[in-house]
This record gives sequence, structure tokens and C-alpha cells, in this order.
Amino acid sequence: MPEVSHFIDPAGLQATEVLLVEDDPGDVLITTEAFELSSLHSTLHVVGDGEQAMRFLRRADPFTGVPRPGLILLDLNLPRRNGLEVLAELKTDPDLLTIPVVVFSTSQAETDIAASYQLHANAYITKPVSLDLFTEAIRQVDDFFLTLVKLPG
Repeated sequence: MPEVSHFIDPAGLQATEVLLVEDDPGDVLITTEAFELSSLHSTLHVVGDGEQAMRFLRRADPFTGVPRPGLILLDLNLPRRNGLEVLAELKTDPDLLTIPVVVFSTSQAETDIAASYQLHANAYITKPVSLDLFTEAIRQVDDFFLTLVKLPG
């Protein structure tokens, strides 16, 4: 069974759904902690590879009934289907293309950055190496995409 984690706002307020596509358990843990510390009302769902990401987004078995995310945090280096393949597929799907995608990767390669934007990523962030900076980057993405920006319904 694929791993999916749900974190619901303790105040019970309407939450924004966020899909994290990440295979590194350490990065999943840090991102989860950053979301839990956030004052924003969001629910984080986690899948560990590109194939699971597409099944989640299309609500295919075993993800039937999952909510549509309002934001996707996408790693590039994924098993089964890499992040660029996932990005290309979802940005050519009329039902998925309006979901904002933030590429969140360790890669600083100009080719990865250019390819991500050519495939219509909404932002590209290189993962900081320090825990504090990593957490701050997640907080800023949350603040921008979940507070400042008006996302499609």
C-alpha cells in the first residue's frame, strides 16, 4: 500500500490540500515538521514516487476519494517516474494543469531548472542543506502559495 500521510489543522478550519512528492524520508520528515509548525491551515499528503503521484492526482486505486491538491511540492529525483516526467504529464492534462507546482529539488543544474520552467513549473527551489533554511523555505512557499496567491478552486 502506498504511503500517504494526512495532517489536519488542529483548529478544524478549512485546510488547503498539499501534495508532497518526495522519496527521501529525511526530507519528508522536515517538510512534515515545517507544515506542523506553520500557522497556515493546510493538509499535507505524501507520496514517495512519480507513479504514485500520478495515481494520486488522477484518484486512481488506491487513491480513490483523495482530495484534489491545491499545491504540489515536487522533487525531481524520484523512483519509477522522475519529477520532470510527472510535471510534463500533469501540465498536459486539462484536469490537472491548473494545480500550481513548486519543484523542490537538491539539483542546482541549469538544465533541470530550465526544463522545469519549460514544462510550466510555477517555481523552482533548490533545497537548502541546513535544517533551519529548509524549514524557512517551506514556510515561505506556504506563505506565498497558500496565503498571498489566489489559487484556482
